[in-house]
Amino acid sequence: MENTKKQSLIGVGVLIAVVVVLAVVGLIVLRPEPEVLMGEAEASEYRVSGKVPGRVEEFYVHEGDQVKAGDTLVFINSPEVSAKLEQAQAARSAASAQAGKAKKGARQQQITAAYQMWQKAQVGVDITKKSLDRVQSLYDKKVVSAQKRDEVEAQYKAAVATANAAKSQYDMALEGAQQEDKEAALALVAQANGAIAEVQSYMGERYLTAPCDGEVVEIYPKRTELIGTGSPVMSIVDMSDMWFTFSVREDLLGNLKVGKVVEVTIPALGDGTYQARVTYLRAMASYATWRATKNNGQYDMKSFDVRMVPVEEIPGLRPGMTAIIKSKN
Repeated sequence: MENTKKQSLIGVGVLIAVVVVLAVVGLIVLRPEPEVLMGEAEASEYRVSGKVPGRVEEFYVHEGDQVKAGDTLVFINSPEVSAKLEQAQAARSAASAQAGKAKKGARQQQITAAYQMWQKAQVGVDITKKSLDRVQSLYDKKVVSAQKRDEVEAQYKAAVATANAAKSQYDMALEGAQQEDKEAALALVAQANGAIAEVQSYMGERYLTAPCDGEVVEIYPKRTELIGTGSPVMSIVDMSDMWFTFSVREDLLGNLKVGKVVEVTIPALGDGTYQARVTYLRAMASYATWRATKNNGQYDMKSFDVRMVPVEEIPGLRPGMTAIIKSKN
């Protein structure tokens, strides 16, 4: 009888234990696991390119080097630009010579020659004037005909016109070039100076400099290779401007709102957690929409691009590292 009671008690105990175990297992199975949101770290990346086509002659940095804004990175040799500079300088020399000539006016020899021509014409005026006076006196006395007097008078007037023309040539030689000619010559000098300034700016573009502090992550061409205008030469990543980006289904957004601070785990840096603030939240394009595949009340849901910025600098964080958020939904 006692054995039967003991067996009954044992059976009840086993039954209770089984019930307890099943309850615990049920709780474990029924308890929802937290959703894991995975993203990655990104950083601002700048591509270094130049305006001048040419051949890469020298690199002053290597991939992985840290650079400061303004550091010289590469030298591009461009003989065409050097040739254009020589052409522009020659054009300026010619324009300057023309401007100097216009400003200085005629040479002294030309002024002297013009003066002598004027004096010669003036002598002709004096001679023809005396001849006219004599003929006029004879004409008054009815000695010569009117035709003879008219011929001598015409010679006198022609001599006067010649003298006036010679005087104008002399005055023009003294005055030099016209004001319009001087201004045109100065404009040519200014144009040549502008061309030189333009080419010199291209000469400076042969040396490419870092646009920001950062790390050289990739160099595209090899030394001695030809590159075109605007061709990227290398990429620099600004490690001080980093953020996390996540693609999150809309039913998992929960409290992920702009300004919210969440905890982020970065497996590459260990088990520690870091704080990041949500700064950007936007629905992604239609191709990123999550489509329902069952007829049990599910519906299509949008995916959102969520970006977060670390609250404090995270030592060792690099672009491409995985970031994890455990959603409490």
